[in-house]
Amino acid sequence: MTAEDVEAAASRLRGVISPSPLEPNARLSARTGAQVWLKREDLLPVRSYKLRGAYNLISQLDESALAAGVVCASAGNHAQGVAYACSRLGVRARVYLPRTTPRQKRDRVAFLGGDVIEIRVVGETYDEAAAAALADTRASGAVLVPPFDDPRTVAGQGTVLREVINQLGRAPELVVVPVGGGGLLAGSLVWLRERYPQVRVVGVEPAGAACMAAAFDAGQPVDLERVDPFVDGAAVRRAGTVTYPIVRERVAAGGAELVSVAEGAVCVEMLELYQSDGIIAEPAGALACTALSQGLVGRDGLGPDATVVCLLSGGNNDVSRYAEIVERALVHEGRKHYFLVDFPQEPGALRRFLDDVLGPDDDITLFEYVKRNNRETGPALVGIELGHPEDLNALLERMRQAPPSIEPVPPDSPLFRFLL
Repeated sequence: MTAEDVEAAASRLRGVISPSPLEPNARLSARTGAQVWLKREDLLPVRSYKLRGAYNLISQLDESALAAGVVCASAGNHAQGVAYACSRLGVRARVYLPRTTPRQKRDRVAFLGGDVIEIRVVGETYDEAAAAALADTRASGAVLVPPFDDPRTVAGQGTVLREVINQLGRAPELVVVPVGGGGLLAGSLVWLRERYPQVRVVGVEPAGAACMAAAFDAGQPVDLERVDPFVDGAAVRRAGTVTYPIVRERVAAGGAELVSVAEGAVCVEMLELYQSDGIIAEPAGALACTALSQGLVGRDGLGPDATVVCLLSGGNNDVSRYAEIVERALVHEGRKHYFLVDFPQEPGALRRFLDDVLGPDDDITLFEYVKRNNRETGPALVGIELGHPEDLNALLERMRQAPPSIEPVPPDSPLFRFLL
């Protein structure tokens, strides 16, 4: 792949989409000491950059391929890009989505695609949906439109960085991009290595689905044993065979690096984006901003004159998820904790717990108690939100001195699946 492939993709997209806004961000600038700009791909018609690669691929198909139709698998955003492209080009498509795809994304796929789209919900992960899509293409002869692992998709995603530099009028010192299967990162690197090789690029993966880092460790793309589906737009089990060599070559040359961020930190940043900046970002859309806000980028120092571009890649977030986002953020920040409390089954036991254990700024947010029986004690699941994370040690000390037996429930406990 070459920079010319990316520029040809930009020509195909001209008139299909307008450039997404590039906006300065005062909060992240103050936090990093640099001049931080957000590339708002969440404001494209499908609320993510995925439209770029999907349209670039489908628009190059010949008449026989278009007549056979297309098939794709997606966690939601790529499907919206395919739906939008097929609606514009009059091509029929079958879209495979995992059951974990938020309802908001499913509805948007149906809305954008209209009569040309058929949605099929299969499996619990993107990879299961992808296997079903591949089986469909082999049986039907339809064309597979990969979300990242195809040179035409990669070239389309690379148009984001070309657009950024046109808007800035100069090259930034640093670009921070989210990473799922690697299409956006690879497309950015393909174009930059020929046009602006001095630009540093940082790719940001979710810690629970760091498939590109796993490929680096193994020397080739490999399947992750477990994938945390929370960052659904980047929850990919295996890095692409097309994207991995491109990323590896650029990392080896020193022009790029990979970092990972915890899902809880992503939730903290999503709330910051919403409350401070008025931006509704999906988990994958907030990945790059999270790396900046957590201090994982520019650790060697970013001067006040340094220009940093952060790709906010998507805004397809179902508002019903915000309760979980708040919960994950509180747990990550150390403000929310859960305990199993074995209460004596006698009058006044709960009152003593409240008086002797809780601090003045602590609040009980969950209390699940097994009904009274003839045993001497009865267990309760208690959720406590602290006024300040540093109050935890004092709380634990009061618990050690309290009469009831109290056992913390750590975040890696299977019980947390019922709490988040």
